Amino acid sequence: MTPAASYSTNGTAMGWLSRAEAWLDSRGKGAWIAAMVLGFVFFWPVGLALLFYMIWSKQMFGKSCKRHSRAHHGFHAMKSSGNTAFDAYKADTLRRLEQEQDAFESFLQRLRDAKDKAEFDQFMDERAKTAAQEREQEREDA
Repeated sequence: MTPAASYSTNGTAMGWLSRAEAWLDSRGKGAWIAAMVLGFVFFWPVGLALLFYMIWSKQMFGKSCKRHSRAHHGFHAMKSSGNTAFDAYKADTLRRLEQEQDAFESFLQRLRDAKDKAEFDQFMDERAKTAAQEREQEREDA
C-alpha cells in the first residue's frame, strides 16, 4: 500500500488501519504474530480477525512479507563481491538510490502536508462562513 493510500476517501478509520498495517509491516512477521496473540488474549475476535487477515494477505505463510525494511536488504547488498571496482560502483548506486528514495518520500510528505493544509483551510473557510451567517441571522432576529 502506498503512503498516499492511507489518505483515501473511506474516512479516518481506513487511514488508521492503513497506518497500523504499515507499522506492523515495518516490524516484520514477529509483530504480526505478536499482535495476533495479544488479540486472542484480550479479545478473541480481534485475534481471529488478524489470523484470517494474515492468511488472506499471505503474510503468514509466504516466503517473505510484502514490505521489507532497508536493514534486511542492506545485509545482502553490502556483501562484498571481491572486486573493488564493482563494490565501489554498487555502493555508489545504492547511495544514489537511497537519496532518490529519501527525496521521493519527502516529496510525498510535502504532498500530504499540502493536502492537509488545503483541507484545513477549507474547513476554516466553511466555519467562518457559518459563523458570519449565524451573526447575520442574529442581527435580523434582533
